[in-house]
Amino acid sequence: MKLTERSGIRQVAAAVSGALANANIRAVLTGGGCASIYTDGLYKSVDLDYVLQSAVTQSRLDEAMATAGFERRANQYFHPRAPLYVEFPPGPLGIGRDHQIVPIELKIGDSVVVALSSTDSCRDRLAAFLHWRDQQNLKTAVDIALRNEVDLPGIRSWCASEGVPQGFDEFIRNLEIARSRRKKKPPRKR
Repeated sequence: MKLTERSGIRQVAAAVSGALANANIRAVLTGGGCASIYTDGLYKSVDLDYVLQSAVTQSRLDEAMATAGFERRANQYFHPRAPLYVEFPPGPLGIGRDHQIVPIELKIGDSVVVALSSTDSCRDRLAAFLHWRDQQNLKTAVDIALRNEVDLPGIRSWCASEGVPQGFDEFIRNLEIARSRRKKKPPRKR
């Protein structure tokens, strides 16, 4: 897949995931890039974060990323035309104290992107809200839950295990407000 200045997050994720898979490197898309996909671009990310699932040498990772047109500068990978850069934050893959994450495979065109599930992406954004009171991440978690099926009882249980059960209540209040606003909007004219 050839990336250009107009390539969106889905195309960049597909190209990077394909290059990693071709090199037998297993990595999971997380963070804001994953949230951007689940919110259909409402949340804008400038990068894609992949957590490696096995030991990989720097040279092997550089070679794999080069096949997608990316070049490493310090700890980030840049493409001469694509508008997003790629990072590989240290593992293990986890959300708060939960390290029992089971990634899913997202189909993007003919490509497969190993990523957080919609529930885990929602929890990932909620983690920043719960621990740092980051309102933007609360909004993003709500946007993910509005557009995707998420395991609300599982999220409630996770919030309690993180020691912030009241955070779930605030998340649900915001989700209900967003759902009611969505119902009141008239259909778009075409």
